[in-house]
Amino acid sequence: MSTQSWDIFCRVVDNYGDIGVCWRLARQLHAEYGCTVRLVVDDLASFQRIQNDIALDQSQQHCRGVEVLHWREPAIELEPSDVVIEAFACDLPASYIAAMKATLGDRVWLNLEYLSAEDWVIGCHGLPSPAQGLPKFFFFPGFVDGTGGVLGERVQRMARAEWTEADADAYLAQWQMTQVNSIRISLFAYANSALAELLQLWQQSPRPVQVFMPEGLLLPLASAALRQDLCVGQTIVCGSLTLTVLPMQSQDDYDRLLWSCDLNFVRGEDSFVRAQWAGLPMIWHIYPQDDDAHRVKLDAFLTHYLVTCPREAALVLNAFWQVWNHGGDLQAAWHKLLPAFPSLRSHAHGWAEQLLLRGDLATNLVKFVNSKVKYGVKF
Repeated sequence: MSTQSWDIFCRVVDNYGDIGVCWRLARQLHAEYGCTVRLVVDDLASFQRIQNDIALDQSQQHCRGVEVLHWREPAIELEPSDVVIEAFACDLPASYIAAMKATLGDRVWLNLEYLSAEDWVIGCHGLPSPAQGLPKFFFFPGFVDGTGGVLGERVQRMARAEWTEADADAYLAQWQMTQVNSIRISLFAYANSALAELLQLWQQSPRPVQVFMPEGLLLPLASAALRQDLCVGQTIVCGSLTLTVLPMQSQDDYDRLLWSCDLNFVRGEDSFVRAQWAGLPMIWHIYPQDDDAHRVKLDAFLTHYLVTCPREAALVLNAFWQVWNHGGDLQAAWHKLLPAFPSLRSHAHGWAEQLLLRGDLATNLVKFVNSKVKYGVKF
């Protein structure tokens, strides 16, 4: 199926998460499976922040072997591909659906859902649902058997396996020279009121704390907490804390940042998954939802993630995640977390190996599509 054609439609809701997932998937399908891939996206500006050679004024362009189309109204008239993905329940253009109805043959239409560790996902993964007279399948990423797995490109997994401490030191030295006995932290999150207290703790730390903070929603909060107008590229020293504001990273560079730190604060879906492949301790800031609906999703993941973690380490990691997401005694949670780093590092490495056993998302998608074509899903 090396000549299979795929269309991926993406509407950007979260600034970088939606396009981040779709771009990784598009690149992997082309690079590893030889698929002809078109990525149709409505927000080229957000796309350019993670892939700087994307041109904002081009309605059609090629990047890394993928054809990129700007999704505007009226929509570009396209002949539907063999595989059609609407990412995160974005609605396809009416003209595109009409074209699918008008062309018979083997075609697979999928709704790629958001990542979740909730139990109900297993029962819904892979199910068909009629959509405007055509069959459409729901494909759920996940962390357990019976789900679609998570994105993880072969080339990045290989690069991670070869990454050394010397590589990490050299990579971070672009912004800060590694300090002896320091705690190296990447800091990426949604706006979080707990940030001020955390920065204060790090300023008073008995060990040096080196923080690498990609520009984003934390920047104004960090500026207020440290009483300095921080800007991209700036490094400041406050007590034991050395903090650098990084420019927005490409996806591959962001992976290298994660591999180089001792602890990674991440958010949403894309950076959350990349931190898991990094195999290092992580703190997840889940996207806050009305009525605290996100609490269920957070706890569902922790239930799976911590099942093989040593009990004491599991307790302190769970406590810190809860405080970071919902408030509480951050100081106590941080001081308990530090001694657990060795256990958490070993556990994180083992978790990454477990993810690999279930196959990555792109591989599982290709297998699913080929099984449907084999058994004759007709339009």
